[in-house]
Amino acid sequence: MAKVLLIAEHDGQHLNVSTARAAACAATLGETHVAVFGADVDAVSRAAATLDGVTRVISIERAENATPLAAVLAPQIAALASDYDVLLAPSSTFGRDVLPRAAALLGVPQVSDIMEVVDGRTFKRPAYAGNVIETVRVPEGIKVVGTVRLASFKAAGNGGSATVEAGSVDVALPSHTRWQELAASGGDRPDLQSAPRVVSGGRALGSKEAFDIVYSLADKLGAAVGASRAAVDAGYVPNDMQVGQTGKIIAPDLYIAAGISGAIQHVTGIKDAGTIVAINKDAEAPIFELADLGLVGDLFEILPALEKALEG
Repeated sequence: MAKVLLIAEHDGQHLNVSTARAAACAATLGETHVAVFGADVDAVSRAAATLDGVTRVISIERAENATPLAAVLAPQIAALASDYDVLLAPSSTFGRDVLPRAAALLGVPQVSDIMEVVDGRTFKRPAYAGNVIETVRVPEGIKVVGTVRLASFKAAGNGGSATVEAGSVDVALPSHTRWQELAASGGDRPDLQSAPRVVSGGRALGSKEAFDIVYSLADKLGAAVGASRAAVDAGYVPNDMQVGQTGKIIAPDLYIAAGISGAIQHVTGIKDAGTIVAINKDAEAPIFELADLGLVGDLFEILPALEKALEG
């Protein structure tokens, strides 16, 4: 049985759901160990130990790991991965940042966006905005390194009872990179990439101020807020809210698209959502071909009506 090392994503206090989704993929490949890097991550390590399929959690605590700097984490990950057959990380902003560096240090190629495991060395991944599914095989004798497409796997359950142990990695860390800051524009709203409910707005909103109508409905639903590329390019919202091929690939239980036409770039980011609700005054908008429920009308009338219904 292959030995799998999964790199945990967390904020220092809470384990990100991306780790649970990646753990579901890892469990199909072999015995799964989770590595938690941080400065004080006891709570995170304990949470990782409860994931189904995880048999061991390695907690690597040192001051330099207090912030998720890829330049600092990658050498440690590469060193720790030397005893494993497979190295995985979530295909989130964190995983896409750190794993390519680790793969380069290991001298092996990376399989990005694993959406299906065929066997221990064969995987399926999307290409061309999801219009083509590639089958990729990693040659024998080469360590398997890959990021897990979060929208393709359901989160592992919390019935596990893995052991947690302290670990250490004796490697020289670079000093050419330093942490500046972490700024989030979403306030107290759920994280866009892992939220079970998302409300997104498009260019039809018309202005940054008009986007408040989307925020208001999202707050009533306890949802995260996203946007189409057109809305981001128009300056209505920051680019970290962009959903789509060049933004975030998400798979919420509920996705509400308000004033979004349904360009292929956007559809790529939401096609794995549980229920898609489209709101657009153009009855011929492509988004309706994908939507489970469609409302044809003015979003400035429909969104307040939905919000009022929720209050009732």
